[in-house]
Amino acid sequence: MEPAGADDALEKRLVELETRLAFQEHAIAELSEELAQARLERARSEELLQAVLADLRGLRGALYADPASEPPPPHY
Repeated sequence: MEPAGADDALEKRLVELETRLAFQEHAIAELSEELAQARLERARSEELLQAVLADLRGLRGALYADPASEPPPPHY
């Protein structure tokens, strides 16, 4: 039979380990949520970037279009 002090030390250690585990589970859940939010934000940023690039391509196309199709400058 183990002395009462050994049981107390074992129980104290078990409580400490359970506390650490609970803290780590909470931290992992928070990190998982943050990662999910970051992925959504990255996807929105990627969509926005693609839209801006498409607009830029359109503007470049219009800028370098056939000069004959452009109206004359205002001073003519």
